[in-house]
Amino acid sequence: MKNLLFLALIGSLAIPASAQILTGMGTRWSDSFSEWRIFTAEGGEEGTLERMWAMQDDWTEWRYRLGEQAGTIKQKWPNNPNQWEARGDGEIVTARTVYPNDPREWQISDGTHTLRLRLRFANILEEWMLGTDRYGWFEMYTAYEGDPRDWVIVDELQEDLPLTMKMMMSFIVIWNSTPKQ
Repeated sequence: MKNLLFLALIGSLAIPASAQILTGMGTRWSDSFSEWRIFTAEGGEEGTLERMWAMQDDWTEWRYRLGEQAGTIKQKWPNNPNQWEARGDGEIVTARTVYPNDPREWQISDGTHTLRLRLRFANILEEWMLGTDRYGWFEMYTAYEGDPRDWVIVDELQEDLPLTMKMMMSFIVIWNSTPKQ
C-alpha cells in the first residue's frame, strides 16, 4: 500500500510540470526585446526568456526558465534564421520555415508531434495561430495594436504537448515579430 501511495504522489507531481498553460509574454524593459517575462494560468510572473549572449549582440541563442523547467533555443545553422532547435527537460524540438526564407509559416516538431504555426493574416506580424483537431488551439497576438512588447497567449493545446514545444512556438512568434534591439 505504501508503494502505491508513493507512486501516486510522484505521478501527481509530474502532471503540473507538463501541463503548463501559457497566458502571455511581455518585455522586461520597455526599450528592449532581449528579455521577456512569461506568464501562465497559475497567475503572476512565472518565467523568463532571454538572450544568452546579450552583451555580444547575439540573437541566435536564448534560454528560458518556467518554474522548475529550463531550456535553450538556438539557431541551428549560422546566418540562417530558417531553422531553430529547443532543448529542455529531455526534449528536443525543431522549428523550420515551411517555405525557404518565408517566416510566415513554421513547422514545429518534437519527433512525436508536428504542428504548423502561421500568421493569421499574410503580412500582419501581430497575430499568429495554429489550430488542429488533433492537438488543439494555440494563438498569440499583441495586447495592444502596433505594440510588440506585450503578447496574449491562448493556449488550448493538449496537455501531453511538452513545454519545450510551447516555448518554441512562443519564441518563433517573438523572434519574427519584434525588432532586434
